[in-house]
Amino acid sequence: MTDEKCPRPVFDPAIPSGDRALLAAAPERLTPASLPVPPPPRPSAAVLAARAVWIPLFAFFYGVLPGGWLRLFFLASLDEDDLMGGVFRWGRTAVAAMMLTPAVQVVLILLGMGEAAVALAAVSFAAWAVGAVRHLREPAASRAAREHHGRYLLPADFDRPAARLLVRAQRAIDTVLGSAAHRVGLLDDVNNAVVLPRQEWAVACALAEHTRLRRERRAQQPERLTETVRELLEPQRRALELSVRAITQRIEALEEYARRARQADDAFHEWRVLRRLPEQNARYQDLLARTVGHDLAREEIERLADDARRAERALRDSVATALRTGRAVTAPPA
Repeated sequence: MTDEKCPRPVFDPAIPSGDRALLAAAPERLTPASLPVPPPPRPSAAVLAARAVWIPLFAFFYGVLPGGWLRLFFLASLDEDDLMGGVFRWGRTAVAAMMLTPAVQVVLILLGMGEAAVALAAVSFAAWAVGAVRHLREPAASRAAREHHGRYLLPADFDRPAARLLVRAQRAIDTVLGSAAHRVGLLDDVNNAVVLPRQEWAVACALAEHTRLRRERRAQQPERLTETVRELLEPQRRALELSVRAITQRIEALEEYARRARQADDAFHEWRVLRRLPEQNARYQDLLARTVGHDLAREEIERLADDARRAERALRDSVATALRTGRAVTAPPA
């Protein structure tokens, strides 16, 4: 759920889902859109020198020597609880290779096939060296954060008024998407799971632009400008106010949709409670028949059935109202 004061990061729905998952899982790697694009990582000369020594040693130990067996015996001597998890961190294929390669080399040497053993060692060495280099590449989350910079917005991209409005929009969207009426498909006509993230992104982009414009206006220091210059800047101020008002109305429409969804939830809950009345009627009828006259029992049962029908009508009306509100909110502007 959204924090009371701080909005959550907002992602462009057009970003591929895999990259969106990477970005959402690593918020510490994201850079606000108001800051420059982060440069690709450039290792220092000392790091490159260290890798030039470390990678061949790593490849020789695991690809040529029986390093896998040595590691396994070493871990076993430490009595680690997660022994196999530590061994298989490179993948089952890599573990099988570092276990079997030395044994195959020994067999080839015993069979007098020294050239084949050397060739196998060279191939294994090269494979482990390539694997080490691939492991040292830029993390996928950092790459995605750099490539999609500007297509996600962070709390730092919003000033306090914009953050408050975005929090309101996100809470309304969370309410709709978390409602029982949405989960069971009563509001599916609006396609909330697709349309509401687009609404959130559009609202966030507008609020981020409001923030940038307000920061620019503060940097102009209007109190130091002459009356003539301030009058020239007045149309900009009015345009910003009109845009803020329009976005606020859009957010209020989302909040109204959320309120309608809550009402549909209440009606759905009531309907689920009362839908069991038909199967319970027989038990209640038997109970009333044993304690009161037949006519009075029939009247009570009919009243229960009427309550169930009224609850069903209320559910339909509530869902229809919520759908109308949702279509109005998610309709493209004229």
